[in-house]
Amino acid sequence: MAGACPVLDVLDMEVKPRPSQLHWYELHIQPCVAELLGTALFIFMGCLAVLEDSGGSGRLQPALAHGLALGVTIAVLGDISGGHFNPAVSLGVCLLGGLHITLLVPYWLAQLCGGMIGAGLAKAVAPREHFRNASGAAFDAITADEQVPAVLVAEIVLSSFLLLVVCMGAINGRTRTPLAPLCIGLAVTVGILAGGGVSGACMNPARAFGPALVANYWDYHWVYWAGPMVAALLVGVLVRLLLGDQATRLFLK
Repeated sequence: MAGACPVLDVLDMEVKPRPSQLHWYELHIQPCVAELLGTALFIFMGCLAVLEDSGGSGRLQPALAHGLALGVTIAVLGDISGGHFNPAVSLGVCLLGGLHITLLVPYWLAQLCGGMIGAGLAKAVAPREHFRNASGAAFDAITADEQVPAVLVAEIVLSSFLLLVVCMGAINGRTRTPLAPLCIGLAVTVGILAGGGVSGACMNPARAFGPALVANYWDYHWVYWAGPMVAALLVGVLVRLLLGDQATRLFLK
């Protein structure tokens, strides 16, 4: 229209609806759908890389597949759900106020279902021999009780590194960066390269649960839940008390 102000037109285009203005579907259902889909795709790519690497060529292929798949999936679905795709991440984000507590359990259920779907699809397309040789891409780093402490500590430390990148790069206002999807994907890649030989570098209970269910392989499965969940609690407390900005910290404001 003649005489219209182009600056106002641009501002109008950039206005986004407030959360209270969103449809109930976009508030409650769509994020869970995004978590289910994103987790399924991420775990499918990761499991398939492990199954196709069952010949033992090294950790580079699984590390790159997991990291790149996670980074890309967060980039395209993150604006819908936050791009967690990991129950431990959802717990950590919830502790920082980035996820409403009423969505925590639905997110967990969506992620676990996504893990089952992703692992099932990987089994369907991978050669049967590869599936058997790699235990269905389930984590089998522990073969004796003596290894449990080392594996548990490794999972806590590796998961803490990942959770710290997520919380500081995507949640904390002062350190938030648009490069968060890349940073999170790289954190997973580095974690697998560094700790894959010790614990398998799961860092994600949904990533452990899906393949374990599909392959019916549950040996020491609890370790791959305990490690990431303990890390989420540790990082949540650390950011809330010490590292967070004024809006995030509970004390010393």
